[in-house]
Amino acid sequence: MTTSSDVTTETVGTEAGDARVTWHPARRARLVLAASHGAGGGIEARDLQALARVLPAHGVTVALVEQPWRVAGKKVATPPKTLDTGWRGIWPALTGPGLPVVSGGRSAGARVACRTAAELGAHAVLALSFPLHPPGRPERSRAGELLGSGVPTLVVQGGNDPFGKPEEFPEGSYELTEVPYGDHGFAVPKKAEITQEEAVAIVTDAVVKWTGSLA
Repeated sequence: MTTSSDVTTETVGTEAGDARVTWHPARRARLVLAASHGAGGGIEARDLQALARVLPAHGVTVALVEQPWRVAGKKVATPPKTLDTGWRGIWPALTGPGLPVVSGGRSAGARVACRTAAELGAHAVLALSFPLHPPGRPERSRAGELLGSGVPTLVVQGGNDPFGKPEEFPEGSYELTEVPYGDHGFAVPKKAEITQEEAVAIVTDAVVKWTGSLA
């Protein structure tokens, strides 16, 4: 384990290989938000980093999780079943602090969180940029994964996400917050009516409010 300021990084062995967890602790934590990355990037994503900066002040410890394929330096994500295996292997470390764990992630990481939430006993699910379907292929819907999470779920989705715009999502018991003009990475064009900083603040404000409502 390595430490920098209050941030610690832990390597966790799983059946899919070594994963890595970077902890951003809250001083008086009541929840842990465990959030993983998508298939095309890592925990440096703007939304994950913003949540790690903001949530600890609101009583939520943030654990940013790097899947084994990413730790191994591979450029292409492993298949969904292998991602789920990695997440299961990481879970005991996430529950280590003895607090309820919100299972989360962006894109492919959101799918993993939804698929495994009930099995692992997640307190809730945070789905950032949930990939409802491949770009241009709405008939290949993954709505079943989202609707089947079995726990309170918040989706935060860009208004121009090619993997699924907010209006494409089916009715369900989850909550959905739209980031206007945002793409799959919540980037907004310069001509948008909101700045990039405001777009990211919509993400963090929604998650702060939602986590504050979780019993």
